[in-house]
Formats: sequence, C-alpha cells, structure tokens
Amino acid sequence: MKLHFLGANRQVTGSRYLLEAAGKRIMIDCGMFQERKFQSRNYEPPPVDLNTVDTLLLTHAHLDHCGLIPRMVKRGYKNPIITVDPSADLAEIIMLDSAKIQVEDAKYKLKRHKKTGKKAKFGYDPLYTVQDAQNAVKLIQPVAFHQPVQLGDSITATFHESGHILGSAFIEINIQENGNKQTLVMSGDIGQWDKPLINDPELFNRADYIVMESTYGDRLHKDSGPIEDQLAHIINDTVQRGGNIIIPTFAVERAQELVYFIGQLAKADRIPDIGVYLDSPMASKVTKVFHRWCKYLDEEARCNPSTKGCQGADVLRFDGFKLVSATEDSIALNTLKGPNVIMSSSGMCTGGRIKHHLKNNITNPNATIVFVGYQAEGTLGRIISNGAKEVRIHGQNFPVNAKIAHLHGLSAHGDRDDLLHWLSDCNTPPKQLFLTHGEERGAEALSKVIKSELGWNVTVPEYQDVVELG
Repeated sequence: MKLHFLGANRQVTGSRYLLEAAGKRIMIDCGMFQERKFQSRNYEPPPVDLNTVDTLLLTHAHLDHCGLIPRMVKRGYKNPIITVDPSADLAEIIMLDSAKIQVEDAKYKLKRHKKTGKKAKFGYDPLYTVQDAQNAVKLIQPVAFHQPVQLGDSITATFHESGHILGSAFIEINIQENGNKQTLVMSGDIGQWDKPLINDPELFNRADYIVMESTYGDRLHKDSGPIEDQLAHIINDTVQRGGNIIIPTFAVERAQELVYFIGQLAKADRIPDIGVYLDSPMASKVTKVFHRWCKYLDEEARCNPSTKGCQGADVLRFDGFKLVSATEDSIALNTLKGPNVIMSSSGMCTGGRIKHHLKNNITNPNATIVFVGYQAEGTLGRIISNGAKEVRIHGQNFPVNAKIAHLHGLSAHGDRDDLLHWLSDCNTPPKQLFLTHGEERGAEALSKVIKSELGWNVTVPEYQDVVELG
C-alpha cells in the first residue's frame, strides 16, 4: 500500500494524493495550485498516469481541491468522481466558473501582451475550457454522509462532516489487504466549531494513518471580539470617510457568511443604509444549492419542516443586498457613488472580478480593503495584506493608498487548537500522521506540538514523496 503526495506539500494549495491499495489506484482531490511560486505545476504533465486511476474522491468543492479536475479530464480521465451531495453541486459551479475565468484570463493576457510586446511563460491556451469542465461534471457521482462507498472488493470510503464549507468532508478509507485491515483518514479541510450556517466537524476514534491539513498549524485565530462588532466598526469607519469597502471573498461559504453577518448588522440598524453587492455570477447558483441541501446546514439555519419550501437561505436576504451576475452590471459598480460594500472573488485575489475592483479602489485613501481569511504565500492577497506599498495588477503598478483591514474569526479553517481537538477522540495513536496543506513553517510547528503533547509519529511530506503504508 502506497500513498503519493502530489500537492499541498509544505505549501497550502493544490491538494492532491494518490493511494495505491488492494489493486486499486484512488486519487483524493485534484486542486489548483494558486501560489505564484507553484503555479507552473498547473501546466506540468500529470505526475501519475491518469489512465491508471480508478476513482477520484473529492473532499469538498474549493478550487484548491477540485480546480484541476477538468484538466485531468481533458488529459484523459474518464472514471467516477465521488463526493457528498452538496459538494457535487458546488463543484459543478466552481469548475464551470473557473473554466470561464481561465478562458477570459488567457484572452486578456494575450491582448495585453500584444500591446506590451511580452510573451507568456506558459502560452495563451487556457488550462481548460468550459467543455472540459462540463465533461468533468458528467463523471460526478454524489453520495450522502456516512454512506460507505465500495471502491473495490477490499476498499470502502465513507465521507464525514468536516465543518469547513457546505458539504465538506473528511474521508475514512478502509482497506482489507493481505489479511489485514488498515484505515486511512484524509482530513480535507477542517473547520471551526460553533459557526453559523455550517455544522461542526465530526470526530473519529481510530485510524492507522491520518493525513491532516495544517493551514493554521502554527497559530490561533485572533480573538478580536464578535465578528459583528469588527465588521460594524470597519463599515462605519469607511462610510464616514466616504469610501467603498472592498472585500475579496471566496464565492462559496465565506461570501454567504459575510452576507449573513452584514445582514444581521443591517437588520439591527448598526450600519447605515448602503448598497451591499456580491459581485459573483456564482452567487445565485450557490444560493440555490443552499436551498436544495438545506438539511446539510447548521440546525439554526435549516428550513422549518412545518413550512412549505426551504427557508434556509432566508438568513441571506436583507434590504439593500444585491447579487451581481452580468458583466455590464459588474462594470457599472465602478460608477456608483459610494460608500458601498463590494464583495467579489477570488478570495486570494488571484483572478476574477476582484482584481478590477482593486484597481478602481486601491489608490483611494478613503476606501478599505478587508481580508477575511487565509491568503496563501505569493498571492496578490498575501502581498497586499502584508502591507505592500505598491502592487501589480493586470500588468500595471498601483500604489496602495487604501486602508487595509482584517476581519478575524471568519476563517473556514480551524486553528491549531481546533486541529488538535479534531484528533482528540483517537483512542490509540496512529502509525503515522502526515501534515499537509500548510506552509512549511506552520506544518513543522504543528508537528512539534503533536509530537510533544501526544507522542505521535508525525511527518511533513515533500512534494511527490511516495510513502509505503502498512
């Protein structure tokens, strides 16, 4: 039994693993590399022969976990993609949206380079097209939480709630091989406890091997008070200055949480009556997913079974809030008289409409750019949030005059103590714990804590490491 580490090793994005066991080759996640330093990996030939992969298991629908699936399909993968019900719907939205962005960005880059005489390092073909994404969607087979899926005569996979985003899961893989039963747990991304909209992460009591994320492995989430109080201060302060509040946000889950909290403030008259815009073609589609899979939401957000129709998304509606889908409506936001709140993706500012909103507001000292979650090393979001005085957007340099703010506590990732809590029900130590999906500093720090406090064997794998299990 072998486990290949093919992404998110000593860095955060590009989650991808290959398990060889009981005559089967199972890929877990196939995410896009988003850090600038590692983006070339998106274009490189696949590190394994895709014709030999029997099944792909998807923990959840974030781009750094599913974003290279259409490219995998483009290169010949034709077998099942198995994931939880809401993730099936969300992955379709994410992959199709990403495909459109890939095509649009490739065209924009070609147009820009023709003017400047530059040449693109990886050419001008998009990573994949809408057709490639559509072909990937056809391979998705949705399942429910806690429903064992037979992947062969000797392998089952069961998805459990990980509390990260709607439909997110950690996967328990049971393998019967050479008369021995081995259990491998793949964490996906682990969320926080007591969050609105999303259920708490579930726990597990045994595993022979664990692969766990370590995004916040070296830190605790800063306690800056209730999210509503932080957000009210940021909005009211910016409104007084007369500027816009620009929030780079992930279109799935983070955006919905922001809408929820801003809605709570608006309904309580804690902020002025200003326009609140979620500028994302995906937003209305995601809302429909929240409606359809209301039973997967936190109990307080679920629809009332005594009423007709799902009420789950009612917590995401309030006066002044508008969804923006059409390109011309997005462009029109630049001409609005402020102040307004404009939320747009991508959350790390690596692409999409947020770059245009940054261009139009980052030089304005009255505007505020608000970061609400983790910004991977090398991304534009990380550069801005770290205090850069000047940034490059769409081939142009812009001075950073806008105020930079951070909203703490909204991260979909658990912090160090949350990750330790997730391991706390394990009755006996695993043979090995592998830490991935974290920058080297964070993963190594968490490794030291777990070795010290739990006495477990812990490894932080390198990219393309192959480890014998059992």
